[in-house]
Formats: sequence, structure tokens, C-alpha cells
Amino acid sequence: MKKILPLLLNLIVLLAVAQVYSSREPLVHTFSIVARDAVTGEMAVGVQSHWFSVGTSVPWAEAGVGAVATQSFVDKSYGPKALALLKKGYSSQQALDELTKADPGRDVRQVAIIDTKGNVAAHTGKNCIQYAKHIKGLNVSVQSNMMLGSQVCEYMMRSFDQTRGKPLAERVLLALEAAQQAGGDIRGMQAAALIVVPGKKTESWNNTTVNLRVDDAPQPLQELRRLYNVHLAYEHMNSGDLAVEKNNMPLAMSEYNAAMKLFPANLEMQYWTAITLANNHQVAKALPMLKSIFAKDKNWKELTRRLPPVKLLNVSAQELQQILNL
Repeated sequence: MKKILPLLLNLIVLLAVAQVYSSREPLVHTFSIVARDAVTGEMAVGVQSHWFSVGTSVPWAEAGVGAVATQSFVDKSYGPKALALLKKGYSSQQALDELTKADPGRDVRQVAIIDTKGNVAAHTGKNCIQYAKHIKGLNVSVQSNMMLGSQVCEYMMRSFDQTRGKPLAERVLLALEAAQQAGGDIRGMQAAALIVVPGKKTESWNNTTVNLRVDDAPQPLQELRRLYNVHLAYEHMNSGDLAVEKNNMPLAMSEYNAAMKLFPANLEMQYWTAITLANNHQVAKALPMLKSIFAKDKNWKELTRRLPPVKLLNVSAQELQQILNL
């Protein structure tokens, strides 16, 4: 009987877990941060985990509404449900209370919610795997479970506090990197994600500032950092294009140069910068850039032949021939 009793207790625990876990609820043990920029109003979620495609499970955010991280024995529905409750006027804490009250698996959940005012609510179930905790502050909540060491949340919070004045996405990335320095997930690394949304809802097609995912990589935070730098480079390219539309060439070239500095190996950024120079009567400056580009990939020369008919390259016939002779 003494041998049977422990087996029965283990069976009861397994059955209890089975009630709250299914193939639709992955075991996303992880560390994350939800945060808001007090100046811009932007809200963000950042996450890293040793779980494939963590960005499809943990982070949820909507412009003008809030941001949510749902993890541990994750219930994905917490994300859209919490956002829906915030839309109805619930506070972060009221939304969290509503969700956990109705959830028989609350003891194995970990959730954090932030609203447009920077109010946060967080829950770490008593049966989350250690080390598990959360720390709340104004405009931020950090949370972790199944960590190698006990200081992951402290490292994230310290990083966020010490990086005031930086863009929100950068602060969140630095907090995630700090968490990894503290030991991170006991199982290692696999995937990461970063979402940033405006504090106010704008056009439906322009309601996400940053949306990056690394689904499977040996160093997901390094890859997330690389993708963020690429994102910034293309933001500069977009700003340069807008400056060209307004015939502000000094600003356009400043933006294009900033983009190329962030992403120097990208031929497309170099190419369109050169084409912009040519279109603005600076063919002499464009020629060495185009020569280098064509030498690396001849397809850019073929593309150049196709631009004049659609009025994307407006140079004289002589200048065009000079370009194509490179």
C-alpha cells in the first residue's frame, strides 16, 4: 500500500495537468516583457523561449488597446480575450481577473497585460515551473518561468529602467538580452519575437510599428537584433523615398546613407540610392555606385534597362547608355 500511494498521487497530478494541456496549448516556458513608452504611448511585447515559433503563441498587441504576454502552459486565447476586454473598458487587472477566474488551469498559467495608460496586471500560477516569477512597474511587467537562475526578471527590469530615452523596441530588446545574460530558459534558446504598436489606433493598415519573429535559430536574440536593424534600415529608406517625393534631396540622401550604414551589404538599398542620384541630375555620383552593384550582380543592370519605359529612371539617352556600358 505504501508503494501504491505515491503512484496514485503522481497519477492525480498527471490527470490535473492533462485537464489544462492539449496540443493546442504548447508548453511555452519562457521569459517576456510587456511595456509602454510614456512619451510616445507605444506598447510592446518581447519574448524568447526554447520553443518553436514562440511568436505565434505568447505576444499579442493591438494599437490603442494594449499588449499581452501569455505563457507557461500557454492558453493562446488569453491574448485576444484580454484585448477584447480592454476594448470594453476593463482595466488590466479586471481583464486578468476575468480570465483567470474562468480558467481551471490558472495555476499553470503565466500572463501579463498592459493598457494604454501603462497600467499592468500579471499572474504567475503557483504550479509554474521554477524559477518562476513576475515583477511589475509603471509602464512595464517582466515575467519568466522555467528559468536556469532566479534573477532573470530582476535583470530585465533593471535593464528597462536604465534605458529610458531609447526607443521602446530597443529597450525591450535590451531587456531580453539582459534576461539571457542572467541565464535565461533552463533548456536554452530557440525562438524570439518583438511586437510594437502605436498607443492610438490609426489607419487599419498602419497599426503595427514593429512585428518581427525568429521561429527557429541557435541564437534567436542575435537574429532578432539583426532583423530589427534591417527594419530600421528600411524605415530610413522609406523616409528617404518620402523626402524624394517632396523634392528634399539633402534629407533623402541623409536617410539613404543612414539605411546603407545599418545594412551595408544590401545591394538594393545601394541601387535605389544610385537611381535617385541619377534622377536628380547627379549621374556622375551614381556611376561608381552602379558599377560596383553591376559587378556583384548583373541582374541589376538588366533591371536598369526596364526603368525608363515606366519613368522610374529619367536620364538622357546618352546618360542611359553611359550607365549600361558600365
